[in-house]
Amino acid sequence: MNKKPDPEHKTYDAVCLRSIRNVIDVFGGKWAFLVLEQLHIGTMRFSELEKALNISTKSLTDTLRNLEKNGIIRREVIPTVPVTVKYSLTEKGRDFDSVLLAMKDWSGKWIS
Repeated sequence: MNKKPDPEHKTYDAVCLRSIRNVIDVFGGKWAFLVLEQLHIGTMRFSELEKALNISTKSLTDTLRNLEKNGIIRREVIPTVPVTVKYSLTEKGRDFDSVLLAMKDWSGKWIS
């Protein structure tokens, strides 16, 4: 028995599902979204991110490397003693803001 598709229900074809997987590959795990949230506030140093997120050094390092590799964040090394490293969002990272805001709206509606 074939059911007619509900016109209100969006269908997810193979291209759509592949796109979702690609986004997951770019952003990786949960920490990426939390790092993005912090960097939307402004440029931050590694230690500031570590403290704000209460994240291990290894997890933060892995997350930042992945986001930088995918062009989401920019890493700026300032030659001081000791060296200062600052992270900020690229245009590509800032463009993801609409997705984060949609996640915030969904959370406000469904998770209290």
